[in-house]
Amino acid sequence: MIQVYTGNGKGKTTAAIGLALRAAGAGLDVYIAQFIKGRYCSEHKALKKIKNIKIEQFGRDCFIRGKPQQTDKELIRKGWEKVKKVINGGKCHLIILDEINVVLKLKLLSVRDVLFLIKRTPDCIELVFTGRDAPTQLIKHADLVSRINEVKHYYGRGFKARKGIEF
Repeated sequence: MIQVYTGNGKGKTTAAIGLALRAAGAGLDVYIAQFIKGRYCSEHKALKKIKNIKIEQFGRDCFIRGKPQQTDKELIRKGWEKVKKVINGGKCHLIILDEINVVLKLKLLSVRDVLFLIKRTPDCIELVFTGRDAPTQLIKHADLVSRINEVKHYYGRGFKARKGIEF
């Protein structure tokens, strides 16, 4: 099955991590590839304690603003190759490609490559794609799509990101 969590609201990665916890609790092996993220966050500390969840980051410790740098491209390529290796290894039941939709929007990977990967993924592996602006082609291939839309956010009132809540 293919799941997509997209939209401009808070909670796409959180939803995917919740699914990872559920899967791990059921004894399934989980791999999480976080694209365009390189900053250590509170969830990493908790997830590292769960033996059947592995999380890796493929990004710098800042947001990509403007044109992606060569370093961004190299990290994305490294992460993409790792995801393919994990899929081919056949040992994981759930693979989360966090922020992959943003990677596609920035054209750091092609939608064609992602769709090819989906077609080659065994049915026993659940794939989850997160991030804003999921491409229409990916949505069409998905079995489940959740659009998380912002209705109201405290950032607009000047609140900063808080440890344990946003990171």
